[in-house]
Amino acid sequence: MTPYLDIAERAARAAGDLLLDMQSSISAREKGPKDLVTQADLAAQRTIRDMVLGAFPDHAFLGEEDVGVDAATLLSHRNAVPCWVVDPLDGTANYVHGLPSYAVSVALVQHGQSVAGVVFDPTMNECFRAASGKGAERNGQAIRPSRCVAMREAMVAASFAPNVPRGSLEVARFVEAVHEAQGVRRMGSAALNLAYVACGRLDAYWATSVKAWDVAAGALILHEAGAVVKGLDGSRFQLARPELISAATPELYRALATLLKRAESD
Repeated sequence: MTPYLDIAERAARAAGDLLLDMQSSISAREKGPKDLVTQADLAAQRTIRDMVLGAFPDHAFLGEEDVGVDAATLLSHRNAVPCWVVDPLDGTANYVHGLPSYAVSVALVQHGQSVAGVVFDPTMNECFRAASGKGAERNGQAIRPSRCVAMREAMVAASFAPNVPRGSLEVARFVEAVHEAQGVRRMGSAALNLAYVACGRLDAYWATSVKAWDVAAGALILHEAGAVVKGLDGSRFQLARPELISAATPELYRALATLLKRAESD
């Protein structure tokens, strides 16, 4: 698994360097309501694609900026062909506005499961990485989640759609968490949120509108660090349906899942 992780890290770092170089000169255009795409997204994805497929030409590739690609087939548990699942810039809006919370996410997926993953934060020069069954690390040092078990002591993050309507379930969930958690954040990068739960900076994180490329690497890193990640309904987490709840401990997972469920009935 080391060759996969090594090329993933090299590709993520190369893309991160490119993002830093381009940040002062990019121009953005709309790709959806309150969402953006930049020349930097596209250039970073090309860099990653060239590097990973140059090393492993028989593999498939699925990136955020790909159009017309059959993502469902590539992410299916029936698909034995290794597929690189990549978000070249997770946190585009932050990047465009000069906020430092963005990352490059590179994962290798087979049979619908991530087997290697890297999340690289170019502004902090932090590289989170993991391989299936091998644990997780940050810049070469093993990481573990916190031991938090109670919502009142938890720092929690959330991801939801950029154009959330008033009175939506997503807003209700957020309000419930604000009332019970020590603190709630919406930081704009799913990949970093997962990595931060893995290393104890956050205690829990939930997401209702992310894509597979947002979380393919981060969910593996979090799992390998020893934290909990499941589907929003408590089922096994699946990249093909990436709504999720993650938490440092089983106790905190159950508390957050109960809270989010309560918002549905209010």
